[in-house]
Amino acid sequence: MEPIEPAVLLRLTDVAVWLAEGPSILNGISWSIRPGEHWAIIGPNGAGKSTLLAVATARRYPSRGRVEVLERTFGEDNMLALRDLLGIVDPQLRLYDWFTTEEIVLTGIDGTVQPRPEGYSDAERLDARQMLARLGLSGLEEREIKTCSQGERQRVRIARALMSRPSLLFLDEPASGLDLPAREALIGSLIEMARLNPAMATVVVSHHLEDLSPSTTHAMLLRAGEIVAAGPVDDVLTGSLVSETFSIAVSIKRSEGRWTARGAGSWQSQDAALQ
Repeated sequence: MEPIEPAVLLRLTDVAVWLAEGPSILNGISWSIRPGEHWAIIGPNGAGKSTLLAVATARRYPSRGRVEVLERTFGEDNMLALRDLLGIVDPQLRLYDWFTTEEIVLTGIDGTVQPRPEGYSDAERLDARQMLARLGLSGLEEREIKTCSQGERQRVRIARALMSRPSLLFLDEPASGLDLPAREALIGSLIEMARLNPAMATVVVSHHLEDLSPSTTHAMLLRAGEIVAAGPVDDVLTGSLVSETFSIAVSIKRSEGRWTARGAGSWQSQDAALQ
């Protein structure tokens, strides 16, 4: 008996995006995500990462190709309804200063930006508090969001996105603007999130390998709107492939599940010559 293929949460087939009077932004993108996979999308500025994320999260139609999300197909199902099925951690999401972290997390149940006028049940409030605790924010439930650090706010956004129990969660540069302690706290939260939700798949868009969680299982390298490589993370995040993606010689190391990338360009030989 042949093994049963796991359900596909997201499938893009020969997707392209172009402007009416401009260059192609994406070209020939074919990509699938299955339950429990944790993807990283890496590429330089202008590679098409944001556009790919907009297509994958039902915020933009492709110019060509087929997109299927949670067994629903673009053009055959309502785009707004599709978005409601996904978890999206948007760093641009407005967080109103006067709401508490708990109130903001509760808005994730309905996907609103303000709490319900009629309030929430005790069970829903308990769920929000437990979600905050899982992301290392226990004790901050009553704190107004304006008093939270940038890193704490980012984890509040993640907790909010998880309240709808999505099968597929997208995070757009979640570590952007964070200092070292905040970044490490965020990565710890991503590890815990993967442990507690083994069937949930995630997609993290990033410029930096150092920002990736050890829970990352797959990676895509994107350059000039095309896939350089995509697949199991150890097959993709290699020095040669990352060098090709960024057009610079790069040395990649992995230790204790974390990656570091260092340029191996001419500056090294110049530095050696000065010694």
